Amino acid sequence: MRKLILLIAISLAFIQCKDSVSDITQWRGNNRDGIYDETNLLKKWPADGPELLWSTDLLSMGNSSMSIADNAIYLTGTVDSLDEVIAIDLKGNILWRTIYGRAWNASYPEARCTPTYDNGKLYVTSGLGDVACLDASTGKINWESNLSEKYEAILNVWGNAESPLVYNNKVIFSAIGRRTTMVALDKETGKEIWESETNNDSTAYASPIIINHGQKDIIVNVTATHLIGIDILNGNILWKFNYHDLYKNITHPLAPINNCNTPLYQNGQIYVTSGYNHIGAMFNILNDNSGIELMWTDTILDTHHGGVVAIDGKIYGSNWINNRQGNWCCIDWETGKKEYEIEWETKGAIIYADGMLYCYDEAKGNIALVEPNPNEFKVVSSFKITEGTGPHWSHPVIHNGILYVRHGKSLMAYNISKT
Repeated sequence: MRKLILLIAISLAFIQCKDSVSDITQWRGNNRDGIYDETNLLKKWPADGPELLWSTDLLSMGNSSMSIADNAIYLTGTVDSLDEVIAIDLKGNILWRTIYGRAWNASYPEARCTPTYDNGKLYVTSGLGDVACLDASTGKINWESNLSEKYEAILNVWGNAESPLVYNNKVIFSAIGRRTTMVALDKETGKEIWESETNNDSTAYASPIIINHGQKDIIVNVTATHLIGIDILNGNILWKFNYHDLYKNITHPLAPINNCNTPLYQNGQIYVTSGYNHIGAMFNILNDNSGIELMWTDTILDTHHGGVVAIDGKIYGSNWINNRQGNWCCIDWETGKKEYEIEWETKGAIIYADGMLYCYDEAKGNIALVEPNPNEFKVVSSFKITEGTGPHWSHPVIHNGILYVRHGKSLMAYNISKT
């Protein structure tokens, strides 16, 4: 009997270990929606902010967010003309750093790719569209490829900013351009599995999501001009919608192509938004996946690059007034109706955890703890990031009761747990 109990215990431990290792940790949380599955977090911070556990200023310059797995934090930075992955332990010590690709070579070259962690491996893209797979424990490169050149991708003003999508045996890269729209590689070898047809488009700066609709697993992303859905089994384009043509009376030169935000998906509907007075839009996917139909548009929540979150039928985020200004907004998921538009510091990144919104002002580095109330933008607590340099463009991450905030070459860890 004791042997049987021991065997059961060992089996359960193995299953739990296997499940934890196989979890994918990636851009804006496990589901890429800015929602972090955390509990027992503080609902109010001390006057001077939550406790700073540690900080480091040993990163290379970058605006990427972080992935956290196997007791390590993974992010990217830029060294001269090259991008690197940096691994840090949970006390702020550098574990390893590995150069993996060419950085963007024009305006704002700092790395933006958040590493995707899957089963002990990291998947990254560089500013010029190089893709690599690394061993998460050592930083050794397993395989690498100059995909943008190979597939003739057309990179726009700020190069490539995609965080790779990993699903089952595939890693997905949006090599949008003359030859193709998207490619799937074998995540173990880097060899091509499929290549989609070209959409005669160019790249945006968004990272794709995977959805399941009508018994199909579908990759959804925005290109410079289209919202697009691709069958992950074979790369077939199932549907596309000319998002560019929704723009009305827009004179800003970046308005047609500056799509930076990952789409949101719920119950057969997809929401996309973009800055520079772009039009946000909600789409319904047809039951047979043969197309999508426009449900509504809004001119309030034109998010620049800070992302949006959907909570209890409402969408929260910040809009674009100009490159230095933006208000915080809430609109209704079903109708696009404005619930509020409130001035607080300026625009920035937003995430959600344990019943609260976390809003990160990109100009001065203020972080606000906000109740997700469609009737008001209520700041419960706030504090200011004082370490690091440059714009506050990195999206915060919450993991095991700790708020991680990156600012340029600095990374800070704040205790926001009740215990």
